[in-house]
Amino acid sequence: MIDFRPVLFIIGILVSTIAVAMFVPAAADMTVGNDEWQVFAASAALTLFIGIMMVVMNRSERRNLSLRQAFILTTLSWLVMPAVAALPLYFGNLGLSYTDAFFEAMSGLTTTGSTVLVGLDYGMPGMLLWRALLQWLGGIGIIAMAVAVLPLLQVGGMQLFRMESSDTSDKVMPRAAQIVTGISVVYVVLTLICALLYWSFGMTGFDAVAHAMTTIATGGFSTHDASIGFFHDARIDLTATLFMIIGSLPFVLYLQALRGRPGNLMADSQVRWFLTIVALSIGAVSFWLLDSSDESSLHLVRAAAFNVVSIITGTGYATADFNAWGPFPAAIIFFLMFVGGCAGSTTCGMKVFRFQVLHATALCQMRRLLQPHGVFIPYYNNRAIPEEVTTSVLGFFFLYGIAFALLAIGLGLCGLDFITATSGAATAISNVGPGLGPTIGPAGSFAPLPDGAKWLLSFGILLSRLELFTVLVLFLPSFWRN
Repeated sequence: MIDFRPVLFIIGILVSTIAVAMFVPAAADMTVGNDEWQVFAASAALTLFIGIMMVVMNRSERRNLSLRQAFILTTLSWLVMPAVAALPLYFGNLGLSYTDAFFEAMSGLTTTGSTVLVGLDYGMPGMLLWRALLQWLGGIGIIAMAVAVLPLLQVGGMQLFRMESSDTSDKVMPRAAQIVTGISVVYVVLTLICALLYWSFGMTGFDAVAHAMTTIATGGFSTHDASIGFFHDARIDLTATLFMIIGSLPFVLYLQALRGRPGNLMADSQVRWFLTIVALSIGAVSFWLLDSSDESSLHLVRAAAFNVVSIITGTGYATADFNAWGPFPAAIIFFLMFVGGCAGSTTCGMKVFRFQVLHATALCQMRRLLQPHGVFIPYYNNRAIPEEVTTSVLGFFFLYGIAFALLAIGLGLCGLDFITATSGAATAISNVGPGLGPTIGPAGSFAPLPDGAKWLLSFGILLSRLELFTVLVLFLPSFWRN
């Protein structure tokens, strides 16, 4: 039998962390005299009680987790945390059902950015800060998972990024803890710099902090219905664009740069591929807009750059309704939803390194067709790609396509039209945020969708954020056998 005590012990610690974080929006509401602070305080007390009870009741002398326990912990923690994070949203005066509250919390912690809320311009500071804080905490959690957990679980080719050659967790985890601590410091410093720039360019202090947290986390929750477009400031647009790109690059490379190896950042092939895709996409969309619009060239290029970066990084901010740009930009944006950023960042999607692995494998396969007796080895970052990584990446792409198709079909069964169903499936399976069409587009909301669609999208968001395999392996009967 699987021993769940170590799993529940760690989840109790995570739940307690969420509870402590709830006191921050409670303080914000109390400062402005809003009675909603009582909702956050009560939710924090209940959540803290649950977390402490889980810790106390599941103490165990065993410290190291088995492989099966690690899979269970990863999935269960990302289910339980949104469940308790939804409590203040549900008990507050927003009028949300628990379905809506859970969807909002899941979207926040996974840095997806899809929302069921409207009227954010008139929202209380506690609620707005809680949404931003969820994405900020989720962002560092995603980086920690990508650095310390997924490489050990060999999920979707992530074993390429192992920090040690040894497979034993005794040696890897202390090293991972050191790196995650260093990355956390970098994460906080970048957030502060982003907030200071936003504030210096005209945002209020509250807006600057909230948007800085969701920018560096590439989450996209805003304090205004019009998102970043509310501010109508080129400097703010450029700052957001820069920090969305910063959030989409591997944070381990930032740590290496601080330790005297700054050249590693641009020497990394994944970074070069990502920046090339971004540049080509901005160029293509800008060319289309310049050819089809009479607005100023600088404004159009800025709008193209901001919204392309927002979509490929999975942030979901908007300064324009890209649904109105025409079929060519819409096709590019739909494709970019699936691409995502770099492994080891806060971004989502398939990740650029997987496209590199498939590209290298496909080139070798074509060369073998021309020279059947030749020996061709695919490389990633000047290192030979192990066959197990190629197999894992191929499996990931297959499951990704199947998951997208089943999500789209399921949303269609819920009564959604074709555009809403397919773009909703794409935005969920890629953790992007806005979709296409008037309902869930950049100016829309997921609130009108039926509850069944929201639960289905929540599952798709979880599935994507945990790289598919981590969740789906739990459905195998053999997983639960001794």
